[in-house]
Amino acid sequence: MMLLTAGTRGDVDPFVALARHAASRGHEVRLALPDDAVAPDGVDTVRLGLDAQRLLSPAGRTPWALARHVRAEVRPAMRRMLAAAVRETVAFDPDVVVHHSLILSAPMVADSLGVPRVLVEFAPVATPSTRFPAAGGPTATRDLGAYNRATYAVPRTAARLFDADVARAVAELPSGRRPARRSPSRATLMAVSPALLPRPHDWPERVHQTGPWYEEAPAASPDPVVRDFLDAGPFLVASFGSMATGDASARGRAIVTAARSHGLRVLLVTGWGGLALPAECRGPDVLAVRSAPFDAVLPGAALAVHHGGAGTSHAVARAGVPAVVVPVTADQPFWAARLYRQGLAAAPIRLRGLSVDALVPAMGDALSRRERAVEVGGLMRREHGVQRALDVLKSL
Repeated sequence: MMLLTAGTRGDVDPFVALARHAASRGHEVRLALPDDAVAPDGVDTVRLGLDAQRLLSPAGRTPWALARHVRAEVRPAMRRMLAAAVRETVAFDPDVVVHHSLILSAPMVADSLGVPRVLVEFAPVATPSTRFPAAGGPTATRDLGAYNRATYAVPRTAARLFDADVARAVAELPSGRRPARRSPSRATLMAVSPALLPRPHDWPERVHQTGPWYEEAPAASPDPVVRDFLDAGPFLVASFGSMATGDASARGRAIVTAARSHGLRVLLVTGWGGLALPAECRGPDVLAVRSAPFDAVLPGAALAVHHGGAGTSHAVARAGVPAVVVPVTADQPFWAARLYRQGLAAAPIRLRGLSVDALVPAMGDALSRRERAVEVGGLMRREHGVQRALDVLKSL
């Protein structure tokens, strides 16, 4: 099977988990991933010519700077990625193509090879429902009733912006010609927990809600410095993942100050630069690290403060930890709203409204939700998403 993914760690790690699980069961697997992703041990990987961190780090935030960034960085990278996805899939000649929704050339290459294609969603963006709006759209936090289905036109329209780049990728097909028609995906793997998003009645049968994908091996112990810090008393974990926009030091200062008012120590995971520790906030009750294995550090946390990405939201909820969510972009407002509605998080805080005054009561609210978080975490840890996904793929 050919697995194709693009994006940040939240888009890559689940595919890595599926690739390792499938390979351990004797399947021949190749995983195509962004250039800046760490190649996992024991998995056959190829690169797609796309650096996700570079794409998400424009030189400026003005409309003109963003337009230049799209023209100079995003469009060329997407063009390389779409062509590489076709080229590497043709070279592997798989029995099935499993792809992230960003791999817009996957339908074309699967049709050309005459093999089934399976779409993967980590949030509902391509599978419409009347129960909730599209996760990445402008109305992701509002229930529009019967009009919810209309919001799924937004991601479809965004995908069409790259039609010309998909057309260029035809050159990588053996025939050099685009298939006469596009076949629908044979199945959709919705790697989303029903504990966070109960399955709606109007998803078709070909949509399989597997639960999240993660490696179920025992968590590796974190760095000894991190381990000693976590063992020293109650703590919260703060992470903004790949979200590096705005004033990282101001966010770090607000989180540390608010945590101290609740008697909590802070493990500050700085990631791509979304959080930073100002000099005046340093102390024995704060530890800043660039990264940390969530499956190792979250289970002992009293609280998490995060940006609401699909992967982080699922990891925090699976660990049974209540949260304060500060969504930034994409599907993050959707997940922030879902966690709040499921009783697992305080009401979301807007990025511009992030302050000590906002965080202190939000942290208190989240801490009061501990019992509900523990209950849902126990349910999620029994979902076994990668095995359910592999069972679907084997059935094809």
